[in-house]
Amino acid sequence: MSNPDSFIDEVTEEVRRDRLFRLFRKYGWIGVLIIVGLVVGTAWTEWSKSRAAARAEAFGDAVVDALDQGTPDERREALAAVPADAGQAALLGLIQASDPAEDKAATLAALEKVANDASLTPAYRDLAVLRRVLVAGADLPLADRRAALDGIAGPGRPYRVLAEEQLGYLLIEEGKPDEAITALVALVQDQEASASLRARLGQVVTALGGTLPEATGG
Repeated sequence: MSNPDSFIDEVTEEVRRDRLFRLFRKYGWIGVLIIVGLVVGTAWTEWSKSRAAARAEAFGDAVVDALDQGTPDERREALAAVPADAGQAALLGLIQASDPAEDKAATLAALEKVANDASLTPAYRDLAVLRRVLVAGADLPLADRRAALDGIAGPGRPYRVLAEEQLGYLLIEEGKPDEAITALVALVQDQEASASLRARLGQVVTALGGTLPEATGG
C-alpha cells in the first residue's frame, strides 16, 4: 500500500504546485503592487519630510536676515519680502507685529508666545527662542539665556550652530575667555557652520588672543 500512497501524495503535491503557480500568475501582480506601493509610499513620506524641513529652515534663515537689518523700517520691509506659506505667514505676521527698537517688551512677549506654541514646528519655535535671547540681551539673566540656548543647541536642532555661537559669547560675558576660545574654535571646525559664521567666529577668536587651526584659519 505504501507505493500507491506515495504515488497519490506526489500527484497531490504536483496538483497543489500547479494550482499555486496558476494562482500566482493570475493574482501575483496584486502582491507586486502592494510591495511597490509600500516602497513608493515610504519614499514619498521621507521626501515630503525632507522638503518641509528644508522650507522651514530657509524661511527661518530669511527671517533672521530680515531681523538683522538696521532700522525698523528696513526690518519691516525685509520681513514683508520673505516668501511664506499660510502657516509661515501667520508666524511672520506675529514677528512683524512689533519691533524691539520701538517696543522691546511687546517683541519679547510675541517671541515667547511663538516659542511656547506647541502647534508650530521646532524650526519656528527654536528661531523664536534664539531671537528672544538676542533681543533680551543683558535684560535676561545670563543663566536664563544659557538655559534657553542649551535647549536649542542639541544635535539635529535647526539652529544648533547659532545657539552654540551665542553660548560661546556668554562665556566671554562671564569673563572666561579661554573657555570661550575653546568653544568657538570647535564651532569653527563644525561642518554645519556656514562660511559667514566661521568668518565671524574667526574674528572673535583672534580678538580674544586665540589662534585658529591652520586648516580653517587660512
